[in-house]
Amino acid sequence: MSKLTDVPKRILIGRALRSDRLGETLLPKRIALPVFASDPLSSVAYAPGEVLLVLSIAGVTAYHFSPWIAVAVVVLMFTVVASYRQNVHAYPSGGGDYEVANTNLGPKAGLTVASALLVDYVLTVAVSISSGIENLGSAIPFVVENKVACAIGVIVLLTLMNLRGVRESGTLFAIPTYIFVAGVFTMIVWGAFRGLVLDDTMRAPTADYVIKPEHQGLAGFALVFLLLRAFSSGCAALTGVEAISNGVPAFRKPKSKNAATTLAMMGLLAVTMFCGIIALAAATDVRMAENPAKDLVHNGVPLGPGYVQNPVISQVAEAVFGKGSFLFIILAAATALVLFLAANTAYNGFPLLGSILAQDRYLPRQLHTRGDRLAFSNGIVLLAGAAGLLVGIYGADSTRLIQLYIVGVFVSFTLSQTGMVRHWNRHLATETDQAKRRHMIRSRAINAFGAFFTGLVLVVVLLTKFTHGAWVALLGMVIFYATMTAIRKHYDRVAAEIAAPEGPSDDLVRPSRVHSVVLISKIHRPTLRALAYAKLMRSDSLEALSVNVDPAETKALREEWERRGIDVPLKVLDSPYREITRPIIEYVKSLRKESPRDAVSVIIPEYVVGHWYEHLLHNQSALRLKGRLLFTPGIMVTSVPYQLQSSEAAKRRARRQQDWNAPGAVRRGPAQERPKESSEPKP
Repeated sequence: MSKLTDVPKRILIGRALRSDRLGETLLPKRIALPVFASDPLSSVAYAPGEVLLVLSIAGVTAYHFSPWIAVAVVVLMFTVVASYRQNVHAYPSGGGDYEVANTNLGPKAGLTVASALLVDYVLTVAVSISSGIENLGSAIPFVVENKVACAIGVIVLLTLMNLRGVRESGTLFAIPTYIFVAGVFTMIVWGAFRGLVLDDTMRAPTADYVIKPEHQGLAGFALVFLLLRAFSSGCAALTGVEAISNGVPAFRKPKSKNAATTLAMMGLLAVTMFCGIIALAAATDVRMAENPAKDLVHNGVPLGPGYVQNPVISQVAEAVFGKGSFLFIILAAATALVLFLAANTAYNGFPLLGSILAQDRYLPRQLHTRGDRLAFSNGIVLLAGAAGLLVGIYGADSTRLIQLYIVGVFVSFTLSQTGMVRHWNRHLATETDQAKRRHMIRSRAINAFGAFFTGLVLVVVLLTKFTHGAWVALLGMVIFYATMTAIRKHYDRVAAEIAAPEGPSDDLVRPSRVHSVVLISKIHRPTLRALAYAKLMRSDSLEALSVNVDPAETKALREEWERRGIDVPLKVLDSPYREITRPIIEYVKSLRKESPRDAVSVIIPEYVVGHWYEHLLHNQSALRLKGRLLFTPGIMVTSVPYQLQSSEAAKRRARRQQDWNAPGAVRRGPAQERPKESSEPKP
């Protein structure tokens, strides 16, 4: 069975890697950029559209506010990038926002940040893949008709790719990400050249449509609220920025410098692409509506439910390159693919953060260990399961899912930058070198502005998106927070209970006596072996124990016992209700009650079989007994195995398997150095 499962495992995720090859999985900047920045880079495919969708509520006249909203998003992006560049230098261990908040603001703030990030990572996978499915579905009807199944299929595929390891998945993802970036920049440059130099008229396919406003003539507070809501939707372009600070350990040395450089590259690319698409959307007269079937009108007639509203980037590409052109098709394909790959940011951030939280005892310890490919496999699988569940609940609808988005990331932004301000304050209190103090004061100013700005955006997001679905993200954060708090309390309680005492304790006191009890049902080889083992233990007292379920069998047992002259007293317990487990438990407890300082050793003979189906036919009573006895203090349970013929066959199969090595089958743990052979000839 092990051989059968090992071969497909190696085919799917590749050969296992030794622990000493961890350094080979570290990422250079050219690979780290698509691995950790694919989310903010790909968000330009839907963030401009979200801005125009919200503004369309007031009609096309509100579109002239889009450049100002883009400017606000750009300022926020540069602020966050500059702030996080301080983070990666000050905290290069990979804890990111969680470590900053936990160290400077306390465990509760750290746990709040961790909860927000975990929720945001799950939503990143769900939103990115759902958006990619919708983009792909505009060309392939089958995908639209089976959105949930296709989205879950993509999640499974991405999970397998990430289980192969960070470096290998990054190499696979780098090509489409760079094609997408190159395609967007080509579109911006060519569009600017056509419009400014050639003076061509570029028209989006929706340019002739009229938007029917839901609320016409908005002014005052209503207009401000609408603009704030559009701004909060455009802030989706910032999601994933924090992943680099969480993934510093995955960079090549010098880690902090490479991570900071990657952050700057990501910010510059994302801002340029976002502003370029917003400008081209205004120049080509793109029209978007939250409810296009009713609110988009052509020649006085609503477009109706059969109309499919293409994303802004698709409409702009059609206006600049021409529908069906080679560059249009390349960009459309790269956009759909990079939206799928944007989930890779979460696949790298979530498992790493989960490992750190597991090390701090806030999550199960299984999330702390690396798998065969030196990736945090358990965290990857957990993320995939949570994202798949969310996609199923929301029907892979990105419009509904995106309302849950960005709440968590701005919670982490704000608390992290506040923690960095306290970090610099603490260091400034002891630093005397003037050059270093000037650097710290400048860094503190950047982080203070970042904390203020992101805190303001968080308030805006909560006010404008709470009733549209943001409450679900907050609920998820509360659930994560409560769960991790309960896990930490459990681990702390267990650690306190099992801690070795410094002085004398009851655990160090030897029992007064050891009373051994051998459980028997019949006299056969397993019974005789268990009795022989019990005699070898030289207990203070030894007896055999049986339960009278069938009087005829019990009588035969007594007669056989006497005939063989076995020198161990046999005690038979009556069981009028034909139970086996309860009489034995009650008898063992009575022994402990009579002599609390005695230890009772229960010895159980068991069959060892070689096939899984044989386990269903043997040892069931022994399993129930052991399960009950584990909860009884002072009781030691010992199994005495007896190997049947089928187990010998299993042993031979195991020996053959040991001689056969599956592709990539290597031993876990640190590599043993082999002694170098001497070059001198042997005598």
